[in-house]
Amino acid sequence: MALRRTFLSGVAGFALMALGATQAAAQEVTLKLHQFLPAQANVPKLVLDVWADKVEADSEGRIKIERFPAMQLGGTPPELLDQAIDGVADIVWAVNGFTPGRFPRTEVFELPFMTTDARAASYAYWTMFKEHMEDTDFADLKILGTWVHGPGMLHTSKPVSAPEDLQGMKIRGGSRMVNQLLERVGAEPIGLPVTAIPEALSKGVIDGTTIPWEVTASLKVPELVHNHTEFDGPAIYNLTFVLAMNKERYEGLPDDLRAVIDANSGLDFSIFAGGVMEDSDAPARQIALDMNNTIITVSEADAAKWEEMARPVYDAWIEDVKGKGIDGQALIDEARTLMQDYLSNH
Repeated sequence: MALRRTFLSGVAGFALMALGATQAAAQEVTLKLHQFLPAQANVPKLVLDVWADKVEADSEGRIKIERFPAMQLGGTPPELLDQAIDGVADIVWAVNGFTPGRFPRTEVFELPFMTTDARAASYAYWTMFKEHMEDTDFADLKILGTWVHGPGMLHTSKPVSAPEDLQGMKIRGGSRMVNQLLERVGAEPIGLPVTAIPEALSKGVIDGTTIPWEVTASLKVPELVHNHTEFDGPAIYNLTFVLAMNKERYEGLPDDLRAVIDANSGLDFSIFAGGVMEDSDAPARQIALDMNNTIITVSEADAAKWEEMARPVYDAWIEDVKGKGIDGQALIDEARTLMQDYLSNH
């Protein structure tokens, strides 16, 4: 009897070991996703978590994605893409403009009055990423998605309806392109991460900021300034984002798990992400309306004066990227054609 018990316990031990090995094989990969916004903000909640949950489900639990919001792995937002390159994080969501000039081809979508629709721009961005950026700007990364937010706009301590209204105001600019435009209208652009906007507004360090409606709610912007300037037609500015992965980590995945990542990345995901950000504008705008804030909408006709002042920004960018061997005007023309194609077909 004792011998039988010993044998059975040995069999059970081998079974447990085999089960453990099977589970270890099934739970193969844990990936760290790092980004700069609080977990409850729209992009983490409505884009990144949706993407990560889908990857986990499609891998049948073999991929686990640990989410680290608000720079919990350390560093600053401009360091995120280097963290992905260096393997500090496996996947990052980042703003290209946090490191101005580093990803020059993406800046075509950040030119003032360039974009009108986030889905159309995100479609064009991914298409042009595959053609022009994958092996150049982003050669050190595996890019999973490329998108833009909804129309960028102004949120200010005093009403702004014409370029001269910005004279002497300190404005947090979202990109080097919009900063150049702010300088041209006589404002002083201030460089700040988006998470620093509330404190800077409350302390009077800045008189206003450029951000889309979508992010104003989580930053309490309508409580801090009560004037908002939006534009009919093309937006005063936009930002480009990437969801990027460490290249070696991606290439080291088993083929079937790499296929899961691929199936949830690319063009459709990019359009989805940009669309979600733009769709989140309306509820945030309503908050400002409910607070009886002033919303100024600049008509396309009145925006012509703004666009005229933005032309030298285009000229300077074309000249700048020319020094890097890039035909900026060709990128502008291609982006406009692709965005129009998308709008014509959707």
